[in-house]
Amino acid sequence: MDDPFDPDTRLTDPTPRVHGSALVQNCQLGGHVAVAERVVLREVTVGAFSYFERHGEAIYADIGKFCSIAANVRINALEHPMERVTTHKISYRPNEYFRYLGIDQSLRERRRSRRVTIGNDVWIGHGAVVLPGVMIGNGAVIGANAVVSRDVAAYAVVAGVPARRLRMRFSQAVVDRLQALMWWDWPLGVLHEAIADMQSLSAEAFLDKWERLRPVSRPQEGSEGDGL
Repeated sequence: MDDPFDPDTRLTDPTPRVHGSALVQNCQLGGHVAVAERVVLREVTVGAFSYFERHGEAIYADIGKFCSIAANVRINALEHPMERVTTHKISYRPNEYFRYLGIDQSLRERRRSRRVTIGNDVWIGHGAVVLPGVMIGNGAVIGANAVVSRDVAAYAVVAGVPARRLRMRFSQAVVDRLQALMWWDWPLGVLHEAIADMQSLSAEAFLDKWERLRPVSRPQEGSEGDGL
């Protein structure tokens, strides 16, 4: 007899879903990841349950679990070498124009060294651009068409060009508790049981209940951290 608490009896197929028109190169995709049409991913890790809507791009990035990435988002957008005589790609991709000249590997390695890091449960709105080296904390929200040039604190809501903090999703005390609870790392069977409470309870009520069911060590409160 099947165990009713076995996640395999309650979940859909966890195999990542990648649209036939998407390009995914040297990436690691977690269970239930979805990649929509014409998305381009290169050297990216994507945590379980995260998804990309159509026409997005990401390169040299680490993306957490349960992230919602809207259409036309660009993660780790290309930086042209402004310190050179020209910003044109003729200086770093001369192979596209001349035989016997290769890609400038030093510029590629510089880009690789400035990976973007995105936490868990992050929502990135339509058309947003995340610049190289940026870190976005858990639970953050990035507004549509924002250009994110600085780190974003956990559970901050940012928007604009350049992106600026508009507000926090919750009080710092609640943010600290959510960071400690780390629901995104729960076993799938526990998540299944928690979904109804996610739908119906306030953040505070959810924490009150699930901190009892899954005790955590409380972090020191009031440490908002760096970033927008």
